[in-house]
Amino acid sequence: MNELEVKTILILAANPQGTSRLRLDKEAREIEDGLRRSHLGDYFQIEQRWASRPRDVYRALLDVEPQIVHFCGHGEGQVGLVLEDDTGRVKLVSREALSKLFELFAARIECVLLNACYTEVQADAIVEHINYAIGMRQAIRDDLAIAFSVGFYKGLGEGELIDIAFESGCRAIQFEVDPNVMTCRKLTSVGWTKKANTPVVQDYQIPVLKKRANSI
Repeated sequence: MNELEVKTILILAANPQGTSRLRLDKEAREIEDGLRRSHLGDYFQIEQRWASRPRDVYRALLDVEPQIVHFCGHGEGQVGLVLEDDTGRVKLVSREALSKLFELFAARIECVLLNACYTEVQADAIVEHINYAIGMRQAIRDDLAIAFSVGFYKGLGEGELIDIAFESGCRAIQFEVDPNVMTCRKLTSVGWTKKANTPVVQDYQIPVLKKRANSI
């Protein structure tokens, strides 16, 4: 990492009415705290946008000019990423719309992290234009999503490249999971059962890192 370059992280959050309540404020706070405590934390600036609507996302990308975009909230796979409408209710954004949006900002954005359930399909669309995109294979518990975020940004704050910071986030999931938490980043919560001799974290609950084909 070039220590003279300050990187901006744009955190976009959406938790519309009628969806399961998530600790998005905790996630943003812990990301900020972890970066502040890291060796290179001064070289990261965080901007936050809450109750994000589609036009809010576009405006924030224009105004903030981030290098890293972090979305936290709900995802519904092929149906779309969950943002909000003007009344605070669910507004789904398709993978095609996300792909076209991030194509406009491909020259500046280095990585997009979609910290929501079933967002691998959106990550696949975004990585057509952005060097790195991180999504979730299936449903992810709220505590796992937060643990991954903290580990990922701690890695970046210690000077790790995105690939290695991703691995740091995955390790954080294994170490910090709470088996009593059952809230998932779907539109509605689903039960989470731990069986005897079954690991708390299954492979399909681990995030997936996508790299653009011609990225270095």
